[in-house]
Amino acid sequence: MPAIANLTVKKNDTTTDVTFSAITPSSGDKNPAVWRNESIGTALSHRPTLTLSSRNNGGGTARRMEGMLTYPTTVTGSDGKVTVSDKCIVTVGGVIPLGMPTADINEAVSQAMNLFKTTLVLDSFKNGSAPT
Repeated sequence: MPAIANLTVKKNDTTTDVTFSAITPSSGDKNPAVWRNESIGTALSHRPTLTLSSRNNGGGTARRMEGMLTYPTTVTGSDGKVTVSDKCIVTVGGVIPLGMPTADINEAVSQAMNLFKTTLVLDSFKNGSAPT
């Protein structure tokens, strides 16, 4: 099992780094590891949060991986109070067979994650529609 650590990724401008700080490691199945972008917002609820959890499938033949990024947007009211007005939630999941060769799992996961970060897929998510 990998150990939790801070995660640094590029912002939308593709040049600026943003760090998601390791907040809580997973304590076992169904308990997510949590990361948070501490550089945004004045309250915890204003900050983007990433969770990653794992568990056995029903038959015990595979591991289910579930990741979710919650990215809130805030507004400032006429009274000066900052509140969350909406959230963009992006989820990713996968089923990792326990009987599949490691090399094949490594290749499948690498290709999947690389495909999800291609410009076409990124733009599709940004526009909220699949390519036509």
